[in-house]
Amino acid sequence: MSDNTTQQYLTFGLGEEVFALETGSVREVIELVPVTRIPKTPPFMRGVINLRGHAVPVVDLRIKFDMPKVKDTVNTCIIIVDVEVEGEKSHMGAIVDSVREVFEMGSDQINPPPRMGTSIRADFIKGMGKQNEEFIMILDIGKVFSSEELHLLEALEEPDNAPD
Repeated sequence: MSDNTTQQYLTFGLGEEVFALETGSVREVIELVPVTRIPKTPPFMRGVINLRGHAVPVVDLRIKFDMPKVKDTVNTCIIIVDVEVEGEKSHMGAIVDSVREVFEMGSDQINPPPRMGTSIRADFIKGMGKQNEEFIMILDIGKVFSSEELHLLEALEEPDNAPD
């Protein structure tokens, strides 16, 4: 297959692991702001933030990926991404340890996800890239969250559920 398309990716760190998201799904990166906890939500659901007057649900990717919880640092930030819930675009925040850089990678540089050996579920991983001898797991943000979880996030975005 000679379809070598180049795609831009935003790389970020969680512990020692390096992950990437296609920049097309990334709206913006913001510094960590106060997060309002929502009762009766799963542990990975950190809560909601006020982003320019809109309540945006925020997820802690470390907890979602069964990684040990760590204290937030000056490098901790929130990546605002677009996710699709039954054909409708919705915004969501993902808390990560640090954002690294945006870089381009050709489709010929991306390998299929490994069948084992990663700490996160293989269906979350779109592919494995490599940059400077470092492996980068390219996430499929649409698969990281189940439809039930996305419905929960969508419910949090409703204006009447937004915290004051």
